[in-house]
Amino acid sequence: MEDRIWHKAYAPGVPHSIDYERITIPEALVRTANNFPDTVSMIMMGKKLTYRTVNELVDRFANALADLGISKGDKVAVMMPNMPQTVIATYAVFKLGAVVVMHNPLYTERELEYQLNDSDSKMAICLDLLVPRIQKLKPKTKVETIIACHIRDYLPFPVKQLFPFIKKEMHRPTKAGEGVLDYMDLISKYPPTPREIDVTMEDLSTLLYTGGTTGLSKGVMLSHMNISANVQQLKAWIFDANEGKDSIMGIFPFFHSAGFTAIMNQSIFRGLTVPLVPRPEPETILQMVNKYKPDWFPCVPTIYVGLLSHPDFGKTDFTSIRGCVSGAAPLALETIKDWEKAVGATIIEVYGLSETSPLSHANPWGGKTKVGSVGVPVCDTDCRIMDIETGEKELPQGESGEITLFGPQVAQGYYKKPDETAAAFKNGWFYTGDIGYMDEEGYLYIVDRKKDMIIAGGYNIYPREIDEVLFEHPKIKEACAVGVPDPYRGETVKAFVAVKPGETLTKDDINTFCRERLAAYKVPKMIEFMEELPKSAIGKVLRRELREQEIEKQKSDD
Repeated sequence: MEDRIWHKAYAPGVPHSIDYERITIPEALVRTANNFPDTVSMIMMGKKLTYRTVNELVDRFANALADLGISKGDKVAVMMPNMPQTVIATYAVFKLGAVVVMHNPLYTERELEYQLNDSDSKMAICLDLLVPRIQKLKPKTKVETIIACHIRDYLPFPVKQLFPFIKKEMHRPTKAGEGVLDYMDLISKYPPTPREIDVTMEDLSTLLYTGGTTGLSKGVMLSHMNISANVQQLKAWIFDANEGKDSIMGIFPFFHSAGFTAIMNQSIFRGLTVPLVPRPEPETILQMVNKYKPDWFPCVPTIYVGLLSHPDFGKTDFTSIRGCVSGAAPLALETIKDWEKAVGATIIEVYGLSETSPLSHANPWGGKTKVGSVGVPVCDTDCRIMDIETGEKELPQGESGEITLFGPQVAQGYYKKPDETAAAFKNGWFYTGDIGYMDEEGYLYIVDRKKDMIIAGGYNIYPREIDEVLFEHPKIKEACAVGVPDPYRGETVKAFVAVKPGETLTKDDINTFCRERLAAYKVPKMIEFMEELPKSAIGKVLRRELREQEIEKQKSDD
């Protein structure tokens, strides 16, 4: 790659370009298990699994899946929080040359039905609590087999009996035998015979679902090269992690692109230890920091805010932490200052999208960090700011436009969506839909989003999807969801609603209606009733105007 202005910002020793090792992620697991067999790979509430053990479990499960008919190219849905089976299932699928489809386990039946059908998944590997939901969807999808995994499977006694994961309002676990196979039964029946990995770097490895302006999520197609290259870029950037020794907190969910690459795949590639956090609650995280003394601490801004405000924050020993990473949403300046003052470790802000595997930008580790910037393009990554109107004119430094990205981590496109792929991926460049500018040193600043996407607590929320649910309510005439600033979540969802003449409706009514149809983090936290929603000359509801009015209102209230 030819020199760019931002290369001057790289820390000493970080290459502008990498001679990529052509090793797939499942092959990397085998190598790590050989190089660091006794290094702990994962810690689940005190239960430790070494790399040797994890690789053997992956082989056992891969043999089971092969016997169940999974072969190269098949799509396998995985829907679990951060627990050992998430990693084992993912890598077993990889070893067979099949494709992992990562799902948020908080999704509703409606959301899962769409994604399962869109991905052509023939098997679902899920937390036992989700089995009733998947069983209901089975006749409506191509899913042939369900495998249930239990939180208790990898918990030490007596935590196994006490683990407080199951909420009263959730489904009771379904037992194997009700048309469902049990993960532990399968593991015990099959030998850890290593399988030959028939996978090329160009093969499809993963579908990660993201959203779109249509309100329907899209399956981002990531090849083995995409995810291997992104891990190798991350390795070059965070150059001083001690392989086979260091630990990294597993807070980012593995079904999210950041957790998938930066935690799960990076740790396996480099032999790092991951204390798993199934439910990222401040009290639990603080306890785990005290107990496991992590070296690296990546998470979303809402976690940093929640930890700083927790009464046990001041009693927590953070001295082991060498570096912190924040991604998925903007981090407030005050939060950065408060955290670094209290913890003594630098937070580097990063940027990326599911379509870039996800890392494209980061503040230089060991180099100059600019607060408010998401940093510079990582190795072998090019960035251009293009005009918003045509997307064909590159804009000068300091001018805001659409951020476009090029590099080995850029996805193959959207699964079964040629039109959307053609619109977003042009001549190898990915058009992000985000608006930003670069300063004189090549540091990127995010200004706005071309799309109306809301980022709340690190999750991407697409307002049209919420609009469509609200429009289903028989008493609602029109509705519009927007993202408004929130000190904790970064943004939160506010819905503006106009009720049909002669009807009455309360905020609680709307909340209940939405909770039945949307994942909890998508449900509007604020609701305002209006006689009429503002519209353009052609009758389109002016979403941006509503958002701007709300921001001005918040400012005047302050």
